Amino acid sequence: MRRLKSRLCSGVIIPSMKRISILFVFLAGLLLTFQHTQAQTDAPLVIVMKVEGPIIPAMQDYIARGLETADQRGAETVIIEMNTPGGAINSMLEIIQDIRASNVPVVVYVTPNGAMAGSAGALITMSAHVSAMSPEAVIGAASPIDSGGQNIESTLQTKIKEIMKATIRPLVERRGANALQIAEDMIDKATAVTAEEAYKVGLIDFIANDTNDLLKKLDGFKITFDNKDFIFHTAQAQTEPLDMSWIERFLLMLTDPNIVFSLFSIGVVAILIEISSPGGWVAGFFGVVCITLSGYGLGILSVNWFGITFLLMAFVLFILDIKAPTHGALTIAGVASFIVGALVLFNSPSTPQFQRVSVPLVVGVGIFIGLMFFGILIFALRAQRAPIRMGVESLLGKMGTARTVVDDAGQVQLNSELWSAEKASESDPIGKGDSVQVVEVRGLRLIVKKK
Repeated sequence: MRRLKSRLCSGVIIPSMKRISILFVFLAGLLLTFQHTQAQTDAPLVIVMKVEGPIIPAMQDYIARGLETADQRGAETVIIEMNTPGGAINSMLEIIQDIRASNVPVVVYVTPNGAMAGSAGALITMSAHVSAMSPEAVIGAASPIDSGGQNIESTLQTKIKEIMKATIRPLVERRGANALQIAEDMIDKATAVTAEEAYKVGLIDFIANDTNDLLKKLDGFKITFDNKDFIFHTAQAQTEPLDMSWIERFLLMLTDPNIVFSLFSIGVVAILIEISSPGGWVAGFFGVVCITLSGYGLGILSVNWFGITFLLMAFVLFILDIKAPTHGALTIAGVASFIVGALVLFNSPSTPQFQRVSVPLVVGVGIFIGLMFFGILIFALRAQRAPIRMGVESLLGKMGTARTVVDDAGQVQLNSELWSAEKASESDPIGKGDSVQVVEVRGLRLIVKKK
């Protein structure tokens, strides 16, 4: 009996206790893992966006999409990492409206070192619920200019400046008189300040080395948001980047002046090729697409439309040089007109630096187009001087072989063709097999002489 109990204890009860212990440890570990995962899930979410380049409608759409995504995801805040030289006033105003209407607090962070929030970017930074800068970033120079890169006429300029100051005043007044004065000087006098200067007058809230440093400094910071006190909890926050979509990147690319210039040049050349040799459609279609795409950028960038006159005149000179016997003089004039037109179009003195086209690119494209049209001119001159290869005139002087005796009538062979022939009056007698030369064509009869 004792042996039976011993066997039961050693064979059944003890192994069962081991299994229960293992199961308990497994469940405890699973519970800890679940709790850790749950803790990670409950960590505040911070959406990080990158605004690099000019402020254009595509950028406004990107920011609006980011704010909507943050609201839907229940994010703690949105950080917009900004580096922009400025842009369109209308897009700037729409972005400011989107930020102020956001259901999620917005932090604009001018970064990295060397970055700038220029012109429209300065006002967007000041419109954020919290603003920060990298130590070596700059902000300011917000005086408005027209679409041609020129200073706006005085009355209109005054109106636009007053609208901009009225837009930003209620957003900056809470930061103090000094901050408001700097903000208005940015609009009136195109003043720009460093991160340290902006921080000293209270124009920004933080100077941060990077996004992680910003999150640490932001933790516990209190603001008034949606008429209530709001305290940031970002110490353990999870950041999630939100990149631009491909269409937003594509539209942003179309505002690069170098790309706009290249598309416009290629488009005009393609259309001229289509006009000079009609019958196909590929060159014309390609040209229309390129000019249409360049038109998007031309409508946004600060351009001097007087440059278009020089560009069109350049292409007219190229075409005339093909038709007129000037032997390249008009092509050289066209290259000069093309280069001047491109520089005037994009590189006016008051045009912002970021909107200027590369001078080497302009010169290079101008020389390339000139060489191309010069090559076309050479082929055209060769074609004019080449002997006629079709029609009756092409038979004069050709050599053939008599297939019969040729006198008042006969037959001769030219290449693979058999022609009716007649002996010229000044020719020696022509027998079968003699070599003959065509001296005249009368209808379908050749007048030949013996060679």
